[in-house]
Amino acid sequence: MRIGIVSPIVTANPGAHSDWEAAAGIAELATIAEAADRLGFDHLTCSEHVAVPTGVAEQRGATYWDPLVTLSYLAARTTDIRLVTQVLVLGYHHPLEIAKRYGTLDLVSGGRVVLGLGVGSLQEEFDLLGATFEGRGAIADDALKALRASLGRRTPTYHGSHFDFEDLVIEPHAIQEHLPLWIGGRTPRSLRRALTLGDGWVPFGLSLDDLTRMLADADLPDDFQVSLSAGRPLDPIGEPERTGDQVARVLEAGATVVSTAIDATSAGHYVEQLEALAVLAKEI
Repeated sequence: MRIGIVSPIVTANPGAHSDWEAAAGIAELATIAEAADRLGFDHLTCSEHVAVPTGVAEQRGATYWDPLVTLSYLAARTTDIRLVTQVLVLGYHHPLEIAKRYGTLDLVSGGRVVLGLGVGSLQEEFDLLGATFEGRGAIADDALKALRASLGRRTPTYHGSHFDFEDLVIEPHAIQEHLPLWIGGRTPRSLRRALTLGDGWVPFGLSLDDLTRMLADADLPDDFQVSLSAGRPLDPIGEPERTGDQVARVLEAGATVVSTAIDATSAGHYVEQLEALAVLAKEI
């Protein structure tokens, strides 16, 4: 079973983080990452927002660590666990910027990067960054094609509707021959985009019933990855049966990777919870 960790500390979404995280920093995050790596968990995450309007921050939170900096640091503190952007907003970057920056991270981490990518929905942030909001879906589709043509290639070439390049060198570049692209979203269109342009789907904000129905109706390739949230934070020490049931339910819904948040009161308690979850996972 593959269980990934929604990294604590790096985001502070209202109702989705614990009080201890406010005073925690990189030392605590590194301790948790090293434990997750040692225990064989699948991945750690870091998401992206550049600047969140104050009014929006009340609903989405205002704390978002930069994923490239954060995952680069964690790459140096771990050896096997994968490093997932969950998610980068495609419209905020030229595909070659992503190919170069995260291709370099793939190199220095030994081929452990997974690019979680999304279309984006916060118009104020698009406007702030000078990115195009209207028509962003079509731009994102072309960006995904350009990314696939660029990742892991020294001299990429692409001619598309929004991006066009040739006769250039990207060095260093990703060392994975096929760096995974997981597409975020909550609509049937996001799943179609993942099936046609990506390698996996990482949905959010959908009920388990909706996810089960959408996945049952889709023709999923054998190697297609579906990363589903286990729901409320897991408490494997205090509620082992409930924890096992939560994980089992998302596996039955069609998850190939279970994405988990952990109920904890400190970084040390978080590590103890991970140790208990690793034992439980062997019994599910």
